[in-house]
Amino acid sequence: MRAERPAEPVVFVVDDDEEIRGAITLLMKSIALRSVTYPAPQAFLAAYEGDRYPGCLLLDLRMPGMSGLDLFVELKRRGSCMPAIIMTGHGDVGIAVRAMKAGVFDFIEKPFKDQALLDLIQQALAQCSQVASQATRRGEIAARARTLTPREREVMDQVVTGKLNKLIASDLKLSTRTVELHRARVMEKMGAKNFSDLLRMAIALQSEAQR
Repeated sequence: MRAERPAEPVVFVVDDDEEIRGAITLLMKSIALRSVTYPAPQAFLAAYEGDRYPGCLLLDLRMPGMSGLDLFVELKRRGSCMPAIIMTGHGDVGIAVRAMKAGVFDFIEKPFKDQALLDLIQQALAQCSQVASQATRRGEIAARARTLTPREREVMDQVVTGKLNKLIASDLKLSTRTVELHRARVMEKMGAKNFSDLLRMAIALQSEAQR
């Protein structure tokens, strides 16, 4: 079966200035990067259906009714992981710093040079790709863990603490040979090459459970 092609990244532009939206659209076309523009945060939220595409947000800071920072915070509340670049005007640096503390990827002051914006967008998209890859990896690990029997999961939880097979056998009231067999099946099902590999997976599972 042929593997599905990864979705092309999208730059989502939210700015109430039509000229700026048009200029950014042309700039994205110049590097064959898809962009979708919105004249207001409310328009973006009306169309938003979750992070269906890899991409980044390019948000104007000051817009009527809802600021770019407010939009970013709302998207985070809805579970979005897309990195955001905030476009600011002169004198908005203090607000931009607060935006950075809120988790935005970066900010750029208007008027900006095309290449400066393109560099930031490429960096943001690279971050988005990395986050998506990590999420996929966590999903794969969780799926493998679900194939373990309750007893195999018990053995795995003991193995990653560094306990020897004999001690695990004593704790679980099993024979050492049975623990060895369970341990081998755990390594096989989880696709772990060694103890360190299994430990990293266990840490990832724990982190996911705490989300």
